[in-house]
Amino acid sequence: MTIKLLGLTGSIGMGKSTVGKMFEKLDIPIYNVDARIHELYEPGGIAVEPVGAVFPDAIIDGRVDRPTLSKLVVGDDAAIKKLEQIVHPLVGQDRADFISKAEQNGHDMVVLDVPLIFETGGEENFDTIIVVSAPHHIQKSRVLERADMSEEKFHSILARQTPDAEKRQKADHVINTDCTEEETFEQVKQLVDLLRGA
Repeated sequence: MTIKLLGLTGSIGMGKSTVGKMFEKLDIPIYNVDARIHELYEPGGIAVEPVGAVFPDAIIDGRVDRPTLSKLVVGDDAAIKKLEQIVHPLVGQDRADFISKAEQNGHDMVVLDVPLIFETGGEENFDTIIVVSAPHHIQKSRVLERADMSEEKFHSILARQTPDAEKRQKADHVINTDCTEEETFEQVKQLVDLLRGA
């Protein structure tokens, strides 16, 4: 039996992390790319040295300081490309290790939480793609509640993401989060049953 790779994606503020935790509750291992990058950026993490070689100002107290790094690369496509060339292979290896470990532990599926599946053309790496979605006004109010967020930053993030309507169209399954958490969890449970029965 080969392990099923479920790609979990959705624009900022759609409730993707909440849905990810629901898969974990159902004992499905989840690989959160952003969280793993955080770990690779911590002191002793494998990304610190290569990132520091290209963006020395981003290294503070032996770790990659994300806010500083963000200031150095946001709005500069060439810098973003350089950063991706460093980080993507490291994440790729880390993810492969995670999948094989889950398989050894007898899991039949894993969720890979990848914010930019469509933006990076990664659709073919998954058996199923799940998009987490909510109406724009809900998304906007959630995002603007975040401490370091401004309307301008929100729009610049959205501009780099595939529009929600397009994601919904490309998805194999959509989880709607404009409802209670219980109702969202119900959708996740039904989806897992469906995938196991398939």
